[in-house]
Parts: sequence; C-alpha cells; structure tokens
Amino acid sequence: MAPELQALAYAGLLQGAQFAWLSLRANMELGFAKTLSPRDPARLGRPLEEQASARTGRLYRALNNHFEGLILFTLAVTVLILGDKTTGLSGVLAWTYLGARILYVPAYFFGLRPWRSLIWLVGFLATIAMIGLALV
Repeated sequence: MAPELQALAYAGLLQGAQFAWLSLRANMELGFAKTLSPRDPARLGRPLEEQASARTGRLYRALNNHFEGLILFTLAVTVLILGDKTTGLSGVLAWTYLGARILYVPAYFFGLRPWRSLIWLVGFLATIAMIGLALV
C-alpha cells in the first residue's frame, strides 16, 4: 500500500480515537440522559458542547477540525494516487500531516498556545504541498 494511503487509513483511525475520547468524557461529564437524548434546543437550553468542561469542549473542536482537515487530506491523497503522482516526498508529506494531527489533539486539549496553531499549520501546509505535487 502506498504510504499516502497508509497515512490516510491511520488518519481515519485517529478520528475514531478522537471521537471515542470525546464521547467518553462527554458521557462522564454530562450523563447519558443528555448525550443520548435527541438534543432538542428547547429541552437542553444550549448545545452540549457549550455545557461541557473547557477541555471536553476543546476535544469537540479538535474533532471538528479533524473532519475539516481530513476532507482536504483525502483530496490530496486521492489526486496523488489516481494521478499516479506519488513520490517519496509525497509520502513524507502524508506522514507529516498525520504526525501533526496526532500532536494537535493534546496541544488543543491542554491549550498550548501558540503551539496548537503552529502544529495545525504544519499539517495544513503538508496537505497543500501534496496537492501541489499532484499538479506538477
């Protein structure tokens, strides 16, 4: 399997792990009565992520950020693979993206500034570079 596809598969597993961590914390903090409910605004008063602790809220935002980043990363991997444009550099960039995403979660969870943003930027730039490589 191409390194880019391996990194994409691991990024999917990372997203699953993020979801599990968030779900565990949210259920422990808010209780199943809220987390298993239909989450109607009239009943809850405000969204669940606003009722959670600061760190659990950060996990929620980190998960959403990964959904957003994974779309662009999947696009990058897809055009590289289908365009037969993979190289050693594109493999390194794919693993760089994954490494950045792994580091991003605890950086966000612990509120590490400016490191969280810099880690995010590394992953974003790696993804954009992958798309650029597919076009040359």
